Amino acid sequence: MTYMWDSQFEELLRQAVPSLQSGAIDPAEDLQNAGLDSIASVELLLQIEAAYDIIIPDEALTQQTFTTPCTLWGVVAPLIGARPIPSP
Repeated sequence: MTYMWDSQFEELLRQAVPSLQSGAIDPAEDLQNAGLDSIASVELLLQIEAAYDIIIPDEALTQQTFTTPCTLWGVVAPLIGARPIPSP
């Protein structure tokens, strides 16, 4: 399922990954290659949980979750009740 993230999520990503400061964020951007290290991943996780008042389940706390903006949002979106984008 594909979800369109909101501006809050985008801002949290930009704060956590300085190389994403300008331009559109590619949903398939490799976040580790863009500079998201393990400490920044934990900080981003805590900021997302606080911003959306959610708890990301332990089983979702894997390196895979933080691979791309799309994979991370795919975990967050259902927890906040975001609607998927219909497939064409």
